[in-house]
Amino acid sequence: MMFSGLLVPSASPSHMLALGVAPLAHLRPLDIAVIAIYFGMVIWIGFYLKGKSNTSEEFFMAGREMTAWIAGLSFVSANMGSLELMGWAGSAYQYGILATHWYWMGAIPAMLFLGMVMMPFYYVSKTHSVPGYLDLRYGGGARTVAAVSFAAEMILMSGVNMFAMAVVMKVVLGWDITFSILVSSVAVALYVGLGGLRSAIFNEVLQFVLIWGGALLVPILGLVQAGGWDGLKARILTNLGNDNYLHLWRDTGHFSSNPMGVHWTGIVLGLGFVISFGYWTTDFLVVQRVLAAHNLRAARMAPIIGSFFKMAVPFIVILPGLLGLVLLQNGDGSRRQLVGEDVVKSCTASQNHVDDSAGCSAAMQKTNLTAENQQKVLSGGQELHSYNEALPLMMVRYCGPGLLGLGITALIAGFMSGMAGNVSAFSTVWTYDIYKPLINKTGSDSHYVAVGRMAIVIGVAISIGAAYLVMHAQGIMDYVQALFSFFIAPLLGAILMGMFWKRATAPAGFLGLLIGIVTSVGLFVWVKFNPEKLAVVALSPDAKPMAENLYRALWAFLVSVIVIFVVSLFTRPRPVEELNGLVYGATVLPKEDPVPFYKNAWAWAVLVVVLFAALNILFW
Repeated sequence: MMFSGLLVPSASPSHMLALGVAPLAHLRPLDIAVIAIYFGMVIWIGFYLKGKSNTSEEFFMAGREMTAWIAGLSFVSANMGSLELMGWAGSAYQYGILATHWYWMGAIPAMLFLGMVMMPFYYVSKTHSVPGYLDLRYGGGARTVAAVSFAAEMILMSGVNMFAMAVVMKVVLGWDITFSILVSSVAVALYVGLGGLRSAIFNEVLQFVLIWGGALLVPILGLVQAGGWDGLKARILTNLGNDNYLHLWRDTGHFSSNPMGVHWTGIVLGLGFVISFGYWTTDFLVVQRVLAAHNLRAARMAPIIGSFFKMAVPFIVILPGLLGLVLLQNGDGSRRQLVGEDVVKSCTASQNHVDDSAGCSAAMQKTNLTAENQQKVLSGGQELHSYNEALPLMMVRYCGPGLLGLGITALIAGFMSGMAGNVSAFSTVWTYDIYKPLINKTGSDSHYVAVGRMAIVIGVAISIGAAYLVMHAQGIMDYVQALFSFFIAPLLGAILMGMFWKRATAPAGFLGLLIGIVTSVGLFVWVKFNPEKLAVVALSPDAKPMAENLYRALWAFLVSVIVIFVVSLFTRPRPVEELNGLVYGATVLPKEDPVPFYKNAWAWAVLVVVLFAALNILFW
């Protein structure tokens, strides 16, 4: 058949490029073999590295032996789980190219700041975790609050990864969601429990390669069918009536002018500063990878190396969501429209006679579904799919036997990467920042390794329950960003005030962090039970859930900073001589040996800034 100037032989759709298949499929033996080989490899790596993960330093910090490239690839891969692949593809379908901000504005400046400014403090103090730094700076109270909140966040995030993987298996194979969750969870618990952080890092590098190899298929083949970038823009304009799905900044001057209902202040301050800096510089899931570098120069270079790959990720994550807006089709050839997870749940209950059709009809009235598609759903002639299913639906559309297996393996790799990062970080924080200081201070090194392994098993078990919470959110990333606003935003306030202000005191750090978390959760509950208060929290009634998350994070950060500032003025600070290694200006940083220009971290950071600016101008 002919499309967009490309001639495809008639036999191709049934083999390597299934461009005309229905949006649901079954794996062939070749696909199953590809997936089985991957599972075998990751479990083998866990057994192979078990012998090198016997001490706590080896199990929790990979012996601090990683090169800058290994640490950098692991650093960005730990943030590239299946919830990233599926969640942001779904968010791109829902909000357009605005979702790219979470990869560019919401990542690059903070990654550079981590490498060039904050890394020396973490590395010099030899802390095993970010809560460990808070203990050194503020004392045990702040560490306990941070550790408990971080452990809760990791469990909830791990549940998101489980749910995302189950969605893939449901869309492609029709597997039961519980069965999918259990199979994948056992594999992760095995290889992380055996090899610790070293196993997680090695698998993350492997998964990074698989993700790029498998996920590139969809945007390439989709762009070919759409007629390139210009063809995609023309189709979006025709189908949606406007092109505001294709601009990063142009339509952010007013809340009502863009699909996300966000103002540029929310993107710059809420995302670009609070959530971004909070995640990339204080979330131990990613910081732990950089701390595993073999020296300070490697630790500083790792985030810079990762930033180059981070800028390219939207081409395999955001682009499929945009393509799905115009290329996904129903069985009769009409354009398929996706909806929120809550709408799918409501209509599924209706079809199973748990509720009548009125609930489904009412839920669909709040979506952008055309009247024709609404009627098809209500009559039982069309199955609803959520935003979260955009990427697997696109994979099924474009990948035939073998290629589909590779694509699904890429998503499985993303799931394994994301969940392994969550549970390894949870294990470290539980062992070092909760169990050791509060339960057993005198255990042997081998005892703490055993506790860490047990924490992985328990964390995976609890995460299974957390996976079902995601069904109540419109999209995966709406849920994830809400978690960030709860835990990451207040933590950033405590870290920055402690790291850059000598006057910050222990009681202030504890209260600022605690009150910041309570504020964020309180604002979420307030809007949940009083939807009209959205205009207060997010500054506009037109704000969508993602925009609300940005402003909630901003308010939580400001509350944390203000509380720390005020309380510090009324409490006694520590002597300056005790702050060496903890506060900028009171720390003697190690001098790095001179290196050639092409190895200089500052030179590479400048190049990143230039590319970052160019991309924002290009897609303005």
